[in-house]
Amino acid sequence: LILLFVVVSSATTGIDVSQAVGSAFTCLRQSGYDFVITRGYQSTGHVDPNVVANIRNARAAGFPYVDVYLFPCVPCGNPKTQMSDLIARIAGENYGMIWLDIERLDWSSSLTANRDFITQLITAGDSAGKKLGIYTNYNNWLEIVGLDWTGGSHLPLWYAHYDGVPNFSDFVAFGGWTKPNIKQYAGDETKCGVGVDLNWYP
Repeated sequence: LILLFVVVSSATTGIDVSQAVGSAFTCLRQSGYDFVITRGYQSTGHVDPNVVANIRNARAAGFPYVDVYLFPCVPCGNPKTQMSDLIARIAGENYGMIWLDIERLDWSSSLTANRDFITQLITAGDSAGKKLGIYTNYNNWLEIVGLDWTGGSHLPLWYAHYDGVPNFSDFVAFGGWTKPNIKQYAGDETKCGVGVDLNWYP
């Protein structure tokens, strides 16, 4: 008697978007993606005008998990206001988390100033009772706040490494994180006519 054991992967793939998607969410859902992270705040200093429609359309298409990301405008200052503006715009919408997009764009040359900016974002989100996470990677964190700063390590980590491989085998610890939660493994893809990045978690 020969017993055959089959291991079925429970890994989950998803997309993040920074444009209006509309009915294409249905195609994306039917293509096997299980979660969406849509931009909620633009680095130009404004709430993304598409965020509410994207949340609603993704849910209507059957996506079980829909999150939002905040791409801060560092030169604009007022990180707490940026967070509160986003929260106010999506109040009452069916979303899960707000991810803070920490990547190299117009940050101060002062690590201390950058740490304070991020801390204020986190404090504002925490004060509003929101579930937060950090989107970044080793090199971004190194240049923006320094690898030894652990001010965000109590939050889930979504890291970017465009190696096309949906697993965490490439992950190198930094900033107090020893284990990530999501990997963005491919960028600037086109699926169902929409520009997306591809993400994975186990």
